[in-house]
Amino acid sequence: MVLSLESYVHPSETMDDVNEIRRGTLQEQTFYEQVGGEETFRRLVHRFYQGVAEDPILRPMYPEEDLGPAEERFALFLMQYWGGPTTYSDNRGHPRLRMRHAPFAVDRAAHDAWLKHMRVAVDELGLSEEHEQTLWKYLTYAAASMVNTAG
Repeated sequence: MVLSLESYVHPSETMDDVNEIRRGTLQEQTFYEQVGGEETFRRLVHRFYQGVAEDPILRPMYPEEDLGPAEERFALFLMQYWGGPTTYSDNRGHPRLRMRHAPFAVDRAAHDAWLKHMRVAVDELGLSEEHEQTLWKYLTYAAASMVNTAG
């Protein structure tokens, strides 16, 4: 006896229904999707830059008078990194984070200030413990990898 795929289809489904992968079944969601997508990352980055705007160590590292363009770039980068749209790379190419930050003296004080503002932003998201830990682990690693100056 030879069974066709049709014999496994529930009577209420068509073959088109079976060929479509439903979210939450076979196809796993990205971290980006799990935490709320674009809105979550924009909230994170906006809150972070509110802290940067008032920070005596970090603010001078941004040549723009308006932090808006930096905020947009960072939001697009994080969204792409965590599985969202590839808008960042489409517009700016490969992230090359260390190269892009090389012109700035990033020391331990800058590292600590960056993490201080990011901690506030992450805490305000209200993520699950698992998602918060995953995000924070990446952010602390990223902050450490940007340090390029002793002190």
